[in-house]
Formats: sequence, structure tokens, C-alpha cells
Amino acid sequence: MKILVTDGMSRDGIETLRSLDYEITEQHFEPDELKKAIRGFDAVIVRSATKITKEVIDGALETKKLKLVIRAGVGIDNIDVDYAQQSGIIVRNTPCSSSRSVAELAVGHMFTIARYMHNANRTMCEGKWEKKKYVGVELFGKTLGVIGLGRIGRETAKIGKAIGMNVIYNSRSGAKMGAEDFEYVSMRELLKRSDFITLHIPYVKENGATLGAKEFGMMKDGVRIVNTARGGLIDEQVLLDALETGKVAAAAMDVFCSEPKVDERILNHDSISVTPHIAGFTKEAQTKIGQEIVEIVQENLMPHSILAS
Repeated sequence: MKILVTDGMSRDGIETLRSLDYEITEQHFEPDELKKAIRGFDAVIVRSATKITKEVIDGALETKKLKLVIRAGVGIDNIDVDYAQQSGIIVRNTPCSSSRSVAELAVGHMFTIARYMHNANRTMCEGKWEKKKYVGVELFGKTLGVIGLGRIGRETAKIGKAIGMNVIYNSRSGAKMGAEDFEYVSMRELLKRSDFITLHIPYVKENGATLGAKEFGMMKDGVRIVNTARGGLIDEQVLLDALETGKVAAAAMDVFCSEPKVDERILNHDSISVTPHIAGFTKEAQTKIGQEIVEIVQENLMPHSILAS
């Protein structure tokens, strides 16, 4: 069986799949090329760069060879899941592998925008010594609002609590079992009370931004916001306006509405710390993702006769 890896994968994972006699092709294709190339594969493994759209799936259906699409990561908004499943194609992701890595980057960004480390680093590289300019705040004792208490949100909440933050959260499914260390609140209450807000939910295009003008209006002055989930969750223009008025003191973003071409006003803003969608990119997470992908492939592609033996 043939597997296409479009956006990279850990070498250990690749070699394990090859040892199981899968033929692996590691190549990124542009959308028009992918519609043709995908016809020859039983499975495709993607990250966020490759979009598995209806048109790409239609290309695969010409040979009906494609059986499995795996997202090496958590979010699957770059895959037309409903259409794939209607077409008899299994869609899986790796939700357990990168939770800690994403949570640690989210908290790292909190420290950065609390102490303006991104600006201090930049200005020192420019030969400046602006010791008295960057008066920050401590995370200890501050209220952290976690939007979405799934695996990543829960890990972020644990770290926040461990460093002395008061953690409140909102989840679409309501209060979570096993989350008694954190306080469940309405979204309105979270926005009103939080000193720091971090997002850990999927982006649903039909719903639009989770944080728009109405939501920013509910926040306390001087709030700090971190987004390591999906770019569309924040209305970027509203965020820029809120930074100008002081409603938002600082923001940190690992994801953007338009990637990799990011709005230059965000890239060059002194009060925004940016990273290029690297939240899940640690050695540990990539190794775990590779292992999880191998398990998914074995579960869904390996012939039953081989599994039985």
C-alpha cells in the first residue's frame, strides 16, 4: 500500500511504516497537482499546510484508492471531513500527542507578553539598552481564562495553576468532569474577569471569530490574549484596534487568519509577540505523533490477514 506524506513527519515514524512494507512518498503538492497525485495513494498524511478539499477528494474518487486521511496534529479544519466520510474515506487526527507542547508554548507566550521579552530582545539586538522601558506584570495571582478545556486547554490550565494563577474556564459542553481545580464560568464572566485569556478550541468558519468586537467590549482594560489554536478565532482588525485603545495590553499569536502571509501590522506591532505556527513542534511531540500515526495506519490499512498473523 502507498502512503503520501505531504508536510513532513518524524523519521522514526517514516522508517517504522517502511519496515511494515508501506511504500512512502514524501512530497508536498500544490492544490492542482494534489488532485492528480492523490489518486495513486491508499492514505495521505498532512499537517496544516495541505488542504484536503472537496476538489482534492473528488480527484481521489476517480480511482477510489484513497482510504485514509490522517492529520498529524489536532485541528482538522484543513480537511473537508464530512465530504471525505460521505465518500467512504476515514479521517483521523493525533489529538493526544502534542497537548503538552502546545500548552507550554501558550504559557511561554504569557510570560513573554507579561514581561515584554519579545521587544526587549529585539531592541537589544538593535544595540539599545532600554532597561526602564519594559515594566511588566507577574503571572502569579492573575486570573487566567481558558476558552476550551480539551486536552490542550486542560494542560494549559494545570500549568497556570502550578505557577499561582487563578484559573477559570469556559467550555461549549459545560463544566468538565475532573476539572474541579478550575472554576467553570460563562463566556461573559470569563471575558469580564480574566487578566490573561488563552484559546484552545477549533475554528468553525460558519460561526466566525470567537473574539470579535462584542467580546472585546466585555473584557477588562489591559487584558492580555494568547492564541495557539486557530487564527480565525480572533478578529485581527478588532484586536489591532483594542491594542491602540489600551483595552488589550498585549497579545501573542502562533496562528493567523492568513498563513503564511500574515498581516504586516500584526508582525510589526510592538505589543504582539508572534511565532510561525510552531506550538506542536517539539521533538517529543513529533515523536509521539509519528507513533500515533503508525497505530492509526495499522488499525485502518493493514490487511486483516496480516493483523491476524
